[in-house]
Amino acid sequence: MELSRELYETPGDRLEAFVRRSLQPQGGWKEQVQDTWHRIQQFLQDQCFEDELVQDREVRVLKVVKGGSSGKGTALNHSSDLDIVLFLSCFSSFQDQAFFREEIINFIEERLEYCSRSLAYSITVAHHKNGARAPRSLFLQVQSKKSSDVIRVDLLPAFDALGPLNPDSKPAPEIYADLIRSISYPGEFSPSFTVLQRHFVKSRPMKLKKLLQLVKFWYLKCLKPKYRRVALPSKYALELLTIYAWEMGTDESESFSLDEGLVAVMGLLQDYEDICIYWTKYYDFQNEAVKNQIKQQLKGSRPVILDPADPTNNLGRKRNWDVVAKEAAHCLRQVCCTTVDPSQRWHVQRARGVQVTVKQTGLETWTLSVDPYSPIWKMKAEIKKKNLILGQQRLSFQEAGGERQLLSSQRTLADYGIFSKVNVRVLETFPPEIQVFVKDSSGHSTPYAIHPEDTIRHLKEKIEDAGGPLVEDQMLKFQGWKLGNHRSLESLDIEDCDTVLLIRRNTDSPRLPPAPQWSPTAFYLDPFTKYYYPSTRR
Repeated sequence: MELSRELYETPGDRLEAFVRRSLQPQGGWKEQVQDTWHRIQQFLQDQCFEDELVQDREVRVLKVVKGGSSGKGTALNHSSDLDIVLFLSCFSSFQDQAFFREEIINFIEERLEYCSRSLAYSITVAHHKNGARAPRSLFLQVQSKKSSDVIRVDLLPAFDALGPLNPDSKPAPEIYADLIRSISYPGEFSPSFTVLQRHFVKSRPMKLKKLLQLVKFWYLKCLKPKYRRVALPSKYALELLTIYAWEMGTDESESFSLDEGLVAVMGLLQDYEDICIYWTKYYDFQNEAVKNQIKQQLKGSRPVILDPADPTNNLGRKRNWDVVAKEAAHCLRQVCCTTVDPSQRWHVQRARGVQVTVKQTGLETWTLSVDPYSPIWKMKAEIKKKNLILGQQRLSFQEAGGERQLLSSQRTLADYGIFSKVNVRVLETFPPEIQVFVKDSSGHSTPYAIHPEDTIRHLKEKIEDAGGPLVEDQMLKFQGWKLGNHRSLESLDIEDCDTVLLIRRNTDSPRLPPAPQWSPTAFYLDPFTKYYYPSTRR
């Protein structure tokens, strides 16, 4: 029986035996892959660049790292590729790597052909095709002279951006900021972060690695043969999707059934248009350049599956996920999935919960976690209960460089592209009050509740009471016009959710004392002198 049919016809409670018997690397294959790794590693370190110059440069091998499935501990028997990442001294930056990489690949190819006899393997060399771009790796087909098995090796020269970093540590944000400035296409320099990518998967429990092997087998034997001419998502994308499903569905427990995990992953693949996945293990929102990069990625078309080690690489981008979803739906109807007890199915959100920081004038700031695909009225109900809101609740948010936006009860955070931390301002209004946004010189906007018949001075007093400038230090403008203190908002055609600009007067220069406010002078007639004198009464 072909293995794809065997998977679909294996009951869920026997999947672990199926993985152990048919998928996990067996002795002979494991030894052959390991021997190939050692021989090529030794060639690269000891022979490849010995006493040679490449474009008049001396090249030293800094380290050789095993990547791909073999490095992560998720290889399949007689199937998985061997990725070898070669970190070289001639690359001093990402830009240097992009400029010099093709020459290095050509040089390695020449040296492999010259030294192939000493490797005891038959090696066929081919460049990877990258369209109009220069090759980023060398693809080798390696066959032992004692076996018919062919091992596919991907050899990738890379800039050592991380140096001796412990993979449990966070790289300096400047490394990622430099990466973002350097890229010409997404994921171009991902090999530089192989150590982190490998550790992200390799450090997971053995039970999860079995699920990863099962999902990758499904990809290679059930999905790929049906769509040979279609550009499909990478196996790494499905690995990350599976890890996310396990984290969310089991709270990172090592006690679960493989069929439950398979059902959860296939369910996610069916709903690919809602998937938005990222991690903050190696990069986060603290650095401005990295934050902007992540937020831009999260706002893109779904699915979004960000490489946890490379924020420039969205592995869900433009990869015919519809055909993946079609085969996932077919898988869910097979015996391997239908034996799962519905009550035991994992609950996996299509995106992580968003940390919403709730701010309301006069109240303590607090946070809650919100499913980005949940309607906003549910979040409003929770806020109303916590903040004891009696009037109309108005929620708004503002992103850096943007305008403050009102959150509609019938929409979701996802509709506004919000998949990461966000600050939400709460405003309580009572009819006929309206909400007015006041934007300061930094671009930050604050909402205020005010009656349309109230004056501009009344609005200024509210701004001062909220911690803003003193009334006399404020100048307000609307649609380019300076607003007089005694005009009402209604007379100035300021309506609900309009934005008024706040300009702080220059308080550094010395100020003249206010001019005396004289009232009309009164006179009285002195009956003795018959002269008129100014009255002292006001």
